[in-house]
Amino acid sequence: MSQTSNLFYQSGTTRPFLDRGEGIYLIDKSGKRYLDGCSGAMVSNIGHSNPTVLAAMREQMDKATFGYRLHFQTEASEQLASLTASLMPEGLDRVFFVSGGSEAVESCIKLARQYAIVNGQESRWKVISRHPSYHGCTLGALALTGYDPLAKPFAPMMQEMPKIAAPTCYLDRDDLSDHERGLKYANLLRDEIIAQGPDTVLAFIMEPVGGAATGALVAPDSYYKRIREICDEFGILLIYDEVMTGAGRTGKFLACEHWGIKPDIISLSKGFAAGYAPLGAMVADRKIVDAVLGNGGFLHGFTYAGNPLACATGLAVVTELLEKDIISNGARMGDLIKTRLESLMDRFPFIGDVRGKGLLLAFELVSDRETMEPLDPSFNAFTRLVDLAYERELITYSRRTRGGTKGDHFMVCPPLIITEPQVDELMNKMSDSLEALAREFDLPVERAA
Repeated sequence: MSQTSNLFYQSGTTRPFLDRGEGIYLIDKSGKRYLDGCSGAMVSNIGHSNPTVLAAMREQMDKATFGYRLHFQTEASEQLASLTASLMPEGLDRVFFVSGGSEAVESCIKLARQYAIVNGQESRWKVISRHPSYHGCTLGALALTGYDPLAKPFAPMMQEMPKIAAPTCYLDRDDLSDHERGLKYANLLRDEIIAQGPDTVLAFIMEPVGGAATGALVAPDSYYKRIREICDEFGILLIYDEVMTGAGRTGKFLACEHWGIKPDIISLSKGFAAGYAPLGAMVADRKIVDAVLGNGGFLHGFTYAGNPLACATGLAVVTELLEKDIISNGARMGDLIKTRLESLMDRFPFIGDVRGKGLLLAFELVSDRETMEPLDPSFNAFTRLVDLAYERELITYSRRTRGGTKGDHFMVCPPLIITEPQVDELMNKMSDSLEALAREFDLPVERAA
């Protein structure tokens, strides 16, 4: 690795230099063609080098690449704000642009706090989140994150927020129905609000479908409605972190649409500009924003908020998603891949669970499917399978679900433009990679009759 490199590599691993992207593929300088099976970090929803988006970027670059939001309005930001608001639940029509997911989450919690102050509720400052979860890497967002390997080193530097258990129903061994389990996990929020003191709790933030920290975790349907009821009961704000789930990743523009839930504030990023430019957004209920703006303004901001080049890019990406019906394709291909992943469970008994929605999917490896005991952590399967797939020109993404120290899971989240033949290619590469992992660690494999 060059001493001038601006990257920090884990475990001494180096990767080749990227040359270009084409659709769902990334090509390195040597000409090797990798299938992007995780859309980078679940970002590249419309694939790479989309000509319509690149043309829109060039057009904006010929006009202006920067104009500070306190000095100018821009057509790109106004048009994107209008389009974004039209895709939100009724009443969520105030949009604040940022440069990424962490900034979007920071904006959400700071708006929530200022709204409480405006309403004479200065005692409200605690934001309850879930464990495991991931909400960003800045200290404010990290305080909400329930992922110890990333958060614990910085604990002395931040105000950690209270957590409740994520709804990991797939690990439960009880006699409850899915409906009852959903209510059980949702009611943990009510218990925590009471334990913390209702007059101190500001908001609850959650990923409607889990990201990398939980491996595309989906709660039972009953969970979502009950969470909304509890927030309303105690007058706390419900924040949906749709940084990963938004912009079509789960088969709808927002994941909240699957359950008909209206959050009070939403964070967006990743697929919102699909990796073409740094962009995110906070979208909030007008009653919240109008109250804050009417009492001194929003005490928050970023230099690149509302950047015209980023907004022109986001406008082109979202328009492409809608006009080309890419979200519907992602939903169909997600159903197909999930079925194919579930079929792999017959062949590989060490796949313990397949979960997710749309093209936000994951599978988890275990040593015993009945008990869901994870693989021996010393195998480091969560890194080894990634490397084996990479050798087969498939890019995938992994994390450890159980406290960040064990429980190997792998995200399967290709761009939403993937086709059926490309699904075959992805699954063949994944199957070959699992075969290699099984040979290496002497894991059981069921042979076809």
